[in-house]
Amino acid sequence: MNFFNILNKQIILFDAAEPWQIGFQDPATPVMEGIINFHHDLVFFLILIVVFVSWILARCIYFFDEDKHKIAETFVHGTLLEIVWTITPALVLIIIAIPSFSLLYAMDEVIDPIITVKVIGSQWYWSYEYSDSYTDTNESIFFDSYMVLEDDLDIGQFRLLEVDNRVVVPTNTHIRMIITASDVLHSWAVPSLGIKLDACPGRLNQTSMFIKREGVFYGQCSEICGINHGFMPIVVEAVSLDDYITWFNKKIESD
Repeated sequence: MNFFNILNKQIILFDAAEPWQIGFQDPATPVMEGIINFHHDLVFFLILIVVFVSWILARCIYFFDEDKHKIAETFVHGTLLEIVWTITPALVLIIIAIPSFSLLYAMDEVIDPIITVKVIGSQWYWSYEYSDSYTDTNESIFFDSYMVLEDDLDIGQFRLLEVDNRVVVPTNTHIRMIITASDVLHSWAVPSLGIKLDACPGRLNQTSMFIKREGVFYGQCSEICGINHGFMPIVVEAVSLDDYITWFNKKIESD
């Protein structure tokens, strides 16, 4: 759901789930748009199949009744019918497979990135490193991101979703995400960005994102990782390139 909040005389778009939400959150990346479109196409075929099978089942129950047919039919197979119910599902699967493979390719493709962000999952917080952005001391920008406690929340912030250090990235920029963990399995997931990737100790998983609009996008760890699994949220703030440079310079000065 999109929440508008006036902060520092700016309107910020918050993308978070609303209570009892069934559908997807608003997409912010081409990958998430593709996921939603593929889901809608898939549901179309599922509805057709369910309606057709239910109709056939209802006809069988109604017409093949002992009171209507005292003597059972003697046929055991129909060649034409078997050809039809073999070819038709095959064609449906081919129609579904083509956009599915295209979407999988788009999700795995990593275009030459402008920014690389390394994500490290720990019990029970996230750490971020802008590994290709160096300060005067030749050290990358590194910070931890903890959930904000309920007593420390400001007006308009979300309980169990807000963090003290957000991941700030520019819009309309190819960004590479390298995800790992320091202890147990975690999963870095942000629904609006179409990203859900496991963080495995001793392994680097890679994905990319291209955020098309400004906003604040919320996610959570999606792999059970211990007692505080539900208390390590993710917040990605997408800003304009100028605002990103301003944030980056302030981060360098604070470090």
